[in-house]
This record gives sequence, C-alpha cells and structure tokens, in this order.
Amino acid sequence: MSIIVKLKKGFDLNLAGKAPLELLQVASSSTFALKPADFPGIQRPKVLVNEGDTVKAGTPLLLDKAMDQVLYASPVSGEVVEIKRGEKRKLLEIKILADKKITHEKGTPIDLSQNRESIVAQLAASGTWPHIIQRPYGIVANPTDVPKAIFISAFDSHPLAAEVNFLLQGEERYFQAGIDALAKLTTGKVHLNVDGSKAVPELFSSIKQVQLNQFSGPHPAGNVGVQIHHLDPINKGEIAWTVSPFGVAQIGKYVIEGIYDASKMVALTGSELNQRGYVKTYTGAQVTPFLKDNTQAAHIRVISGNVLTGENVGAEGYLGFYHSQLTVIPEGEYEEFLGWLKPSASKLSFHKAIGMFSFLNRGEFKVDTNTHGEERPFVVSGVFEKVLPMDILPTYLFKAIITEDFDEMEELGLYEVIEEDVALCEFVDPSKNELQQLVRQGIELLMYS
Repeated sequence: MSIIVKLKKGFDLNLAGKAPLELLQVASSSTFALKPADFPGIQRPKVLVNEGDTVKAGTPLLLDKAMDQVLYASPVSGEVVEIKRGEKRKLLEIKILADKKITHEKGTPIDLSQNRESIVAQLAASGTWPHIIQRPYGIVANPTDVPKAIFISAFDSHPLAAEVNFLLQGEERYFQAGIDALAKLTTGKVHLNVDGSKAVPELFSSIKQVQLNQFSGPHPAGNVGVQIHHLDPINKGEIAWTVSPFGVAQIGKYVIEGIYDASKMVALTGSELNQRGYVKTYTGAQVTPFLKDNTQAAHIRVISGNVLTGENVGAEGYLGFYHSQLTVIPEGEYEEFLGWLKPSASKLSFHKAIGMFSFLNRGEFKVDTNTHGEERPFVVSGVFEKVLPMDILPTYLFKAIITEDFDEMEELGLYEVIEEDVALCEFVDPSKNELQQLVRQGIELLMYS
C-alpha cells in the first residue's frame, strides 16, 4: 500500500541559476577520472591497471581488498594516462584519455530467473554495483548482505537540482529492468518515492514491482535518508540499501544488454554560468569544457553536485561518480561592513536576525561561498530541529560524536543519517561547524570500533 508523507520541517533554498529543460551542445570532455574518494568506506584500494594501458568502458580499474568481489569500472574507453597519488601514496584519481568513439566490454546479459547469488555475482563484477549504497553508514553495499528493503528517491529537492524524469528520458525499459533486478536482491519491498506536490511522471507511475510512495514538503523531503526514516526506520543490526534513479537505469542496461554504460545527462546550474541547461557526457567527466567561455566572473567556485553537499573540484576537476549536477557560484572572498547587522533583502538566511527583510525578495537569491563568520563555540539554539524532519535530536547527536560517546551516538540516531541529511543543519548553524564532516567522523568511529 502506498504511503503519503507531508513534511513541514526543512528549508528550501531558492537560488538563481536553475537549468532550463533543454539540451546544450558543448564540446565533449576528453579526459575522465575514477576517484576512490567518491566511495566512502573503501579501505584498501587496489589499482588493476597501469599507466599506458588501453581500456574499454566497463574494464575494471579498481577494487577494494576488503570487498574484492565489487569492481569499479572505467566509464569510457581509451588510454590510462595517469594514476595520481597523494601523500603516503594515497590513490587520488585514475585518469582516462577517452577515445573518439566509446567501445564497451561485452558481458553477459543477466537472466533474472536464476538464483540471487548468481545475479549478485554478475552485478558486482559489472561495474554497476557501486550504485547500491548501504544504510547505515552510506557506503557501497556488501554483496553478501541481504537488505530488509531497498529505497529509491525519484526526485531531488536540493538547490538547483536536476529534474530526474528529464535525466531518464528514453531509459524507461532500462529503469524497469533495474527495478526487476533489485527486487531479487531483498526479502522486503522496493520503495520508489516520488514528489507528492506534483503529478507523478508516467515513467514512475507505470513501474511494476515497487511500492510507490509520495513525499511533499521543503528540502530535505527528497533525501532518501529522510524517506527511510518515515517509511521503515533503521535500527541497530538492520541493513537497507538505496539506489539513485540513474543507478537503477544503469543496472537495468547491464541486465538487458550486458554492458556498463556510464553515459548520463548532467545539469549545468548556478548564477555564474552564461548558458545553463543539460549536457550529455559520461560519469567522471572533466568539467573544463562545460565552463569554457561560459562563466561571468573570474573568481568562481565550481562544485560537482549542489551547493549544500557538493565537492569543490575547481575549473579543471572531474564530476563525482554520484553527481548529475554541476554548480557554479561566486567565491565569497570579501569582508562585509557591519556584516549581519546591515539590513538586506538580498541575503538568503533561515535566521530572521540576518535575513530580516528577505521576505521582500519574491525572486531568487544569488549566493556566494562567504560564511559570514568564523567557527565559534558550539551554541545550543534549537535551530537544527527546525530543519531536520526526523524524530532524532541532532544537537545532542553532534555532541555525542564530538565526545566519542558510542552508546549515545547509537541511541541518538547516527544509524539513520549520513552527510546529506545534516547539510541543512550545517547551513543554518550559527556556530559555523563542519557538521557533515563531523557526521562522517562519527560513522567511521562506529564502523571501525
């Protein structure tokens, strides 16, 4: 039976720079990268290729020695031009110079009538498995586990987020095949959660083997962690899996055709872009071609993902594995006279003391990276509870992590959250704490204790 959830807590960031639903013609990226940092939980990465090797789309590049049945594959065909390492030889990137025409490793389409173990083995070796994320902890799922349910958020409520149904145009049969495969991997339900404030797109309303749920309300209504909390909360000892809609379609393509196809559409967003819209590319694309002759200012922040949870990759960086959005905003390299004391209708803020006249602005806000203050002692203000629509106590959870109180972390709900779930808390925090980083520290304490 479908469930309808209406959320009241949260906060929508109405920013300038949303991408119109049109496809742009831009130069293709020539280099692509696979970055281990995109996959929290990788413990002992092992590179499977050497510089100078020729690979195809789907050729394994990397594995984690702690879970070696899961392979991380090349998004394109071409030549391995650099295996970049940092301090203590930490693996940073595997860069591929792409061929003009992409060729694929040809695998075997998956027969979904076979047993679960065989399906899991094929998916783990296909390159598509990293799209399956385990909750708790927000790490790549272990193929030996059996989740109690699988959750898919079919809409994104982050600022300037891409329209999911537009990203999946023409992928309908692959999406259904991906759902059929995922249904074989759990003893419970596959939950497909849609935006309840809009008409359900035909792509999702016609999908079989799912429970279709509707969520409405401000951000973070589209976060799968919030949705899990209201549908089937995770308790200690339980495991659930989540998959993005793009990941579902990519799994489905391997099921039907036996190829790892990392092609995707990416939304170009942000106030500092001259031309916004959608571009066709591949996972891990270098962002430079998307910015060429397309930015309004010299000092910009280039973000793979959205402004709340994305990664600062710079003008020559690469899209993250899980990102279908590139955001460009101004850098906040300035000091402001009177700071938050100066009345303004142009400042976006959850706090009335700062954005006291923001209600006069009925349009969109242009934001930059200025934090309008430095980190301060932790203040108990009660504001976190107003933007996190979950039945947990975030203030006390953050304090438990700081003090490394394992029992309190567990009891206060750390199993239910990852970084993106507390991103709004970080945005509204008057103490300017790095709360997303703090939550990851807490998760790692629980994982490795």
